[in-house]
Amino acid sequence: MRSHRKDIGLAVIGCGTIGRIRAEFARDYPGIGWLGLCDSNAEVGQKLAEDAEADFFTTDYNELLRRPEVTAAIIATDENAHVGPLLAACERKLDLFIEKPLATDARESAKVLKAIEQAGVDAVMGYTNRFRRRFQAVKGKLARGDIGDVTSVVTRAFMNRMVPIATIRKTNQRQNLTPMVVSGTHALDMSLYLMEGKTPVSVFARSVDKALGMLGTKDSTFGIFTMDDGTIWSMNISWALPHVWPGAVYGLQVGIVGTEGVIDIEDTHRDLVMATEKPIGAGYTSRNYKPEFERHVDFLTSYPPGDMNDGQLWGPMRDETNSWFGRIHTGLKTPHASAAQGHRNLLLTMAMDLSAKRGTEIKLPLDLEEFYT
Repeated sequence: MRSHRKDIGLAVIGCGTIGRIRAEFARDYPGIGWLGLCDSNAEVGQKLAEDAEADFFTTDYNELLRRPEVTAAIIATDENAHVGPLLAACERKLDLFIEKPLATDARESAKVLKAIEQAGVDAVMGYTNRFRRRFQAVKGKLARGDIGDVTSVVTRAFMNRMVPIATIRKTNQRQNLTPMVVSGTHALDMSLYLMEGKTPVSVFARSVDKALGMLGTKDSTFGIFTMDDGTIWSMNISWALPHVWPGAVYGLQVGIVGTEGVIDIEDTHRDLVMATEKPIGAGYTSRNYKPEFERHVDFLTSYPPGDMNDGQLWGPMRDETNSWFGRIHTGLKTPHASAAQGHRNLLLTMAMDLSAKRGTEIKLPLDLEEFYT
């Protein structure tokens, strides 16, 4: 459906790794008529403003969002700093692209979702896997009923420990920076996207923290959800694999069993391997983060945003970002996750952590206050 075209005045708040990627795509998208950037680190932001040929830069997100040229915003700050710019953007009724999560606190996430709904804005979340060809192929097969009714799903995500170390070192607010909330949410969102129409009614989970507990997070969380139609779903993540693990960031396996068939998704990227005497940098980098070990073997294509060639990033994040530009520029229908789904994902990941903490099965949905008792 393409019902309108409108030039986009885009604000990008947060000029780190992901903000830089999306701002550089914006530079090249013909529907972007104006580009403004914001980052609390002036040196980082000014450098991106120069590279992306931005029209405006500030260290104050309120100053940027008050600009009359702004019609849409990307919120790409650190996970703990989404709420302020999101609420300010809702007051302006801007179209929104939000890096997950809405917030790292359940009450704040609900507050942001309420503001989005009351403002009536189109707000989507950054879940890049939805824009990969293999998952769109599976989604289509499931929608057509090619394997019958889905009864059982098993999801396993493996990550090396560079992501949690790079993420956690940036903040002292680490209570909810767990493997499920920060990274498992991507595998959880994809699994629920493929199981569309099924709603979790209970979860039982366990966690361990022997390797990363000293940093204030967990190594792994494994859980079993039961859905409202009786489907069972095993959701598991470990982000404590060693620095030298060949997966740059994410390796995923999903098995989907139906009454008349099965779909087995091998997404660990082991089909494309490079080994070299030269050291390989971290798949995920953050400001001033340098891994303490060198990798020499790499599962190519395991960096979720995509891969660099000839000065450009090619892959799912290009498709995801340009699809969003098309969504607000021409009214293109896209598979982005909604803000409500982002809020749901946060509560489910937190419910897994709560179940592991209590050592008991938890009935869903939970009252928000349960997360604070």
